[in-house]
Amino acid sequence: MINAFSLLKRKPGLTVDAFQEHWRTEHAELIRLLPGVRRYVQSHPLVEMYEDEEPVYDGVAELWGEDSQAFRDIAGSDAYAAVQIDEEKFLDRAATELVLTEEHIIKDGTVAADGVKCINLFKRNSDMAVEDFQKHWREIVGPQIAALPSLDRYAQYAARLGGYAHGRQPAFDGFDVTWFGSDVEAGALDSQSAFLAGDDCQRILTRELVIVA
Repeated sequence: MINAFSLLKRKPGLTVDAFQEHWRTEHAELIRLLPGVRRYVQSHPLVEMYEDEEPVYDGVAELWGEDSQAFRDIAGSDAYAAVQIDEEKFLDRAATELVLTEEHIIKDGTVAADGVKCINLFKRNSDMAVEDFQKHWREIVGPQIAALPSLDRYAQYAARLGGYAHGRQPAFDGFDVTWFGSDVEAGALDSQSAFLAGDDCQRILTRELVIVA
């Protein structure tokens, strides 16, 4: 399956509370009407993310479809037209990014209802080929992060190779997603940073809301 990551910024002048309320209620109901959606989840940044400075994005939406045709069917539907109209009410669409990815589950486990979902958004070194980056990330980095004792679940989402066709460059090369219990250990996050941190890496701590399972 393909997982479409949408990185969302709220409309200027809209409060965080108003943005999240509209997104998880009225907008979520419109998403439920889309054809061919296999799964849809929202990740809402923790309140603490706004204490010092705002996170790079106000939310991350993930929508799973069976294949490329499924996403073409979604884009051509009347239901999707309604979704786009609704986005104008609460999103800064010019600041929103969409990346189609392939999912690689490295550690599968039970996620606590009040657990923290950590999303790292990052780009590869410019001198590294996409295929080499994905192979190293999955085979070398992945097992080391999966070994962290406080980690409940860990998945990698690599940008699809088609997103690089004809000289295109996705907004991000991948998303590293880890789930922890409600008490996140700083040491675990620091260990993860050792592999992924850098000028081109952004982190958002969130709680996940499943809309379509």
